[in-house]
Amino acid sequence: MSVIKKFRITKIKNAKPFISLKKISLSFKKNHLILDNINLDIAKGQVIGLLGPNGAGKSSLINIITGQIKPNFGKILINGQDISSHPIYNRTKKFKISLVPQTGGFFSDLNTEDNLNAIGEILIKDKKKRKFRIENLISKFELDAVRKVEAKFLSGGMKRRLVISMSLLGEPELLLMDEPLAALDPQTIQMLQTIIVKLQTEFNLTIIITDHQARDLLTVCDKAIILSNSKIVAEGTPNQLIQNENATKYYFGDNFKFK
Repeated sequence: MSVIKKFRITKIKNAKPFISLKKISLSFKKNHLILDNINLDIAKGQVIGLLGPNGAGKSSLINIITGQIKPNFGKILINGQDISSHPIYNRTKKFKISLVPQTGGFFSDLNTEDNLNAIGEILIKDKKKRKFRIENLISKFELDAVRKVEAKFLSGGMKRRLVISMSLLGEPELLLMDEPLAALDPQTIQMLQTIIVKLQTEFNLTIIITDHQARDLLTVCDKAIILSNSKIVAEGTPNQLIQNENATKYYFGDNFKFK
């Protein structure tokens, strides 16, 4: 049974979007075009899904926003401010961008609590505030039973919980999640769907998620875009997308059903 999302933010209410991608283009080598003139506006508090076939540029777009990859052309705006030239650490600390990577994201030989402390010591200088923040996250993500367990021994679901809790230590405003639902059993996927919805409602986070689990991803999204052949070929709410001819042609196929 999927998580039921009670509301969807489908329109940008403010004059300025929270994050804007302007004419983002990326190519590897001379003839390998990854992203071609990508334009996207995202409202504060929206959950946006990135869908598309392998090699469509979903993870590349995530890495451009974090600063791990520099685009050939285009810019990224946060609250109207161009962050394109800012280094990774500045995007994290000043512009409150955080990442849940596709794999890893934790120190395998450290236990759950020490993983949180390792990142907390970088992001939160005040010891009392850091301790309170860590204990709060351990409680929220039900990690107390594994606080002294080394990360390499955690289940797949617990590892995801740990990495998400680590990503929240700096109180981000934008959370990027690269294939968080991949290679997980149905119960763990449902658990993560619930967490994603709570991140939006309780933390007021703007979230961008990429995944191949289309049905599970659409369940928690306000809107989604489909990337194919280096371009955005379709975008809209989940219900709009499943009726979109381009979405069917380039990604879903004829037999896809959302509900």
